[in-house]
Amino acid sequence: MRVAFAGTPEFAAVALADLLAAGFTVPLVLTQPDRPAGRGMKLTPSPVKALALQHGIPVAQPRSLRLDGKFPEEAAAGRAALDAAGADVLVVAAYGLILPAWVLAHPRLGCLNIHGSLLPRWRGAAPIHRAIEAGDAETGIAIMQMDEGLDTGAVIAQHAEPIRTEDTTATLHDRLAALGGRLMVSVLQRAELGDALAAQPQPSAGVCYAHKIEKAESTIDWALPAAQIERRMRAFDPFPGASFQWQGESVKLWQARVVALQAPAVAGTVVQVSSDGLVIACGQDALQLTQVQRPGGKRQPVSALLQARPVEVGHVLGAAA
Repeated sequence: MRVAFAGTPEFAAVALADLLAAGFTVPLVLTQPDRPAGRGMKLTPSPVKALALQHGIPVAQPRSLRLDGKFPEEAAAGRAALDAAGADVLVVAAYGLILPAWVLAHPRLGCLNIHGSLLPRWRGAAPIHRAIEAGDAETGIAIMQMDEGLDTGAVIAQHAEPIRTEDTTATLHDRLAALGGRLMVSVLQRAELGDALAAQPQPSAGVCYAHKIEKAESTIDWALPAAQIERRMRAFDPFPGASFQWQGESVKLWQARVVALQAPAVAGTVVQVSSDGLVIACGQDALQLTQVQRPGGKRQPVSALLQARPVEVGHVLGAAA
């Protein structure tokens, strides 16, 4: 089976590596254009492109696949590349571009998407982040037959994955990436054996939209329940991080645990300072902060922050010093 592939980040590169290891012929890879990265802002290929080049696979990087869009020449070149590839199916994983109708109808078996949630839960751009933030007990991978809607296609296969109490987006991402590659390989191997790719339409109930993570969401609102802040902290690890103002600095919070609030206090009040951590009153309960990061520094125990910038019990974060 000839499997064209469209994807960009590490999540997609894991799936491409699994397809290659399983012996599928990959005649073409579509990925996003190189982006500036690092301190020198040097143009850097995506993880998918880097892997494709290692294996000598042709790569196309159109900025759009819309033939009537802003980059019609690049879209036409992308179409020519797909025509030349002669693929039976296009596997899509976190590609980052909308696929127009001509792409969806192009391969013999259509376009199959590796999606990081159990559909219809968490359609959209950030399903892993939003599942952790919402406190879901589980998530998973769905293999979906793509249509023109946003993650609305019929589901061919799904596999659940528990969300652990300590999971961050980074840790859950890695497990789901591995699961996605394995599940897609299984689906395509069944298709090679002649099994029909039976797909079930998604139910209309239970649909949630996983909005893209905005940097503005990273600022901690201490008036929220401590449990909600703790989940958001894990959901925003590694990006964009959950941050708060500490004596004029924007400090990122990487580890904390929910503790009982021993006496009523205004949200954002420092209620305990010790070697075990820093306890901040929240809208409900409190958070014991244990790992933070100052601007330009590394992740470190909160004791290091207190040594550099000590504070007294009763100080309210955000209030005048």
